[in-house]
Amino acid sequence: MIGVLRRLLAPAEPKLSLAEPADAAQLAALHGRSFRVGWGTEEFERLLADRGVTAHRAMAGRRLVGFIISRGAADEAEILSVAVAPAARRRGTARRLLNTHMGRLAASGVRRLLLEVEEGNAAARHLYARAGFYEVGRRQGYYQQGSGAGSALVLCRDLA
Repeated sequence: MIGVLRRLLAPAEPKLSLAEPADAAQLAALHGRSFRVGWGTEEFERLLADRGVTAHRAMAGRRLVGFIISRGAADEAEILSVAVAPAARRRGTARRLLNTHMGRLAASGVRRLLLEVEEGNAAARHLYARAGFYEVGRRQGYYQQGSGAGSALVLCRDLA
């Protein structure tokens, strides 16, 4: 009985779908809350209008709670950004977004997926490791952090 009540009272899983140019303002707002340097609405409008860009969103009702966006060329793609609202974290939203996104990219012919992640971002590194990404490079001092700079790890996953 308790398990049934918990399931009934638990928030519904966000619905995943392709993001559209009309989502640019919500994407920019979430990106701005998630990163030191956020991208603006115009940046997202340009990205979402680009034929080489694929973006998925996670919606809880009318509220954006997460997104993933990548740009592809030939049989490779690079994840440009992933963000999940703080209230939706630790509930599998990022994992679902990543898996859905990888499936869509693989179906469109992408064979190799790359991304950069801040070396100190343990949660993101765990997500990517569980999804089969492996390190292929490092960019020293890539991220500005207070008085110093953090390294970016370049990760890769084969989709074929």
